[in-house]
Amino acid sequence: MALCALLPCSVLAQPATERPTIEAGWILERIARPAPVSTSFLEVRDSPMLKAPLRVSGEYQRPDDATLVREVQSPYRETTTIRGDQATIAREGRSPRRFKLTRAPELAALQASFGALLGGDRAALERHYTVRSQGVRERWILTMTPRDAALAARVREVALYGRGAELRCIETRPVDGEIQRTLLATAARAATPAHDGAALVALCHGDATAATGSPGGGRSG
Repeated sequence: MALCALLPCSVLAQPATERPTIEAGWILERIARPAPVSTSFLEVRDSPMLKAPLRVSGEYQRPDDATLVREVQSPYRETTTIRGDQATIAREGRSPRRFKLTRAPELAALQASFGALLGGDRAALERHYTVRSQGVRERWILTMTPRDAALAARVREVALYGRGAELRCIETRPVDGEIQRTLLATAARAATPAHDGAALVALCHGDATAATGSPGGGRSG
């Protein structure tokens, strides 16, 4: 992938000693959102079994600091509620399933990381991940590597892409299998059925050209 796809070429053209750098603390301060807060999402799941990526859309909700809700609205309806050490999954037409997060380390990590990110709590985030940042304020990447052995056996790293104070996309990179991308807020709302896999990646990574002409607007959070 060309470096200009990740960073503005005007920045890359500068001598290394003059290039601006981004600090993880600056990113975390800007993307913090106190509860209650909600944001649109579009998950894009690639699979060699599918002709096109599977798209799952809905809304993340954080009604209070102890609760995270993932509400899927399409192509099916399902609500996952994580509160404390418990998770409940309620899918349309089925009885709710309840279980402890110790059975699902990826959900426990989701709760912990979202809570730390939205709270701007770097110390809490670094208890669960090794965090490193790169890019500039106009386009940055925050990469998180799991510390927990159970999660690290499944997830190699999680990369957050953003612009300024906006977290636009989360890439979950598994140890095995395909990358899962979750577009958020304006990036999620800018995606259309006409966007192919490459265009969705460009939206995730913050490419301005891919987003131009796509419907957006609405809430930024």
